[in-house]
Amino acid sequence: MMREILERLAEKESLTEREIGMAMERLFSDEVTDSEISAFLIGLKMKGETIEEIAGLVNGIRANALPFKKIPGSLDNCGTGGDGLKTFNVSSTSAFVIAAAGIPVAKHGNRSVSSKTGSADVLEELGIQLNLTEERLQEIIDEVGIAFLYAPNVHPKIKRIQKVRKDLGIPTVFNLLGPLMNPVDLDTQFLGVYRRDLTKMFAEVLQALGRKRAVVLNGAGSMDEASLQGDNYLVILDNGTMKEVTLHPEDVGLPVYPNEAIVGGYAAENAEILRNVLKGKQGAHRDTVLLNAGIGIFTGGKADSIQEGIEKAKELIDSGAALEKLQRLIEASNAQKEAI
Repeated sequence: MMREILERLAEKESLTEREIGMAMERLFSDEVTDSEISAFLIGLKMKGETIEEIAGLVNGIRANALPFKKIPGSLDNCGTGGDGLKTFNVSSTSAFVIAAAGIPVAKHGNRSVSSKTGSADVLEELGIQLNLTEERLQEIIDEVGIAFLYAPNVHPKIKRIQKVRKDLGIPTVFNLLGPLMNPVDLDTQFLGVYRRDLTKMFAEVLQALGRKRAVVLNGAGSMDEASLQGDNYLVILDNGTMKEVTLHPEDVGLPVYPNEAIVGGYAAENAEILRNVLKGKQGAHRDTVLLNAGIGIFTGGKADSIQEGIEKAKELIDSGAALEKLQRLIEASNAQKEAI
């Protein structure tokens, strides 16, 4: 059956949901060869992936991930990476502000791919334990309102595919799947992409995956976060309807900064930036987090507009509520380690 699927891809024929399902079963089996994995990834890339195929791939990956119970109102905020701007960990910092707004955040991420420091790197530097059981992660979301789902930990069966991807050394559909692979059945999502032409496609994929509400954004300067440099392009998904809007920082009372103003470094430096923002330090880092957290709070339904979300983000940082979320997550993630 895999041979038939590969032949169809070679003829540039799109796959049905059933065929994608069969291909994913094969990719996760012990019988699959590296050559088959490579041919499948290259075949999809050469043909061009459809919305149905991407959604099918994501569902197949999630079906083989650690199982999580439904978390009502849950949100993830993340970017695809790939913008090459090497900014500090904007989404990780913003996640604590969003969680402080009362939105359960299931933050899914990995170590560095295109930047110096990935979300896992900076959170580990802050003292957050990465390799927790799904039961403990679920408890932490319930207790603290935010947990970090380390991708290699929650997707134990994907190692073989990742090895082939690394050996290939070229971008494939899996470079786009990271923000979509969260094993939690999310209600809402704020997702950044580094290419403007991908915003509508990602919104359609999120709709196919059952998101009730989502914002997909391409930042100024091709950043995969909301940027203070200029116009940001958003697709807002709300219960099946989509709206495309442009947002400039001055539209919501924020200053303009070049993307170079928020370049980060390695884990220790980015951890310090994250702490300083949550402690209320003024400047480009804080204002970038205000914009991104404001959009996240709006996406999660705790604000009626992005402007209102930004005002709430300011209050949550200045009151210490966002910093408290970080401190509680550090304590909660280490509690299991201390008990062993």
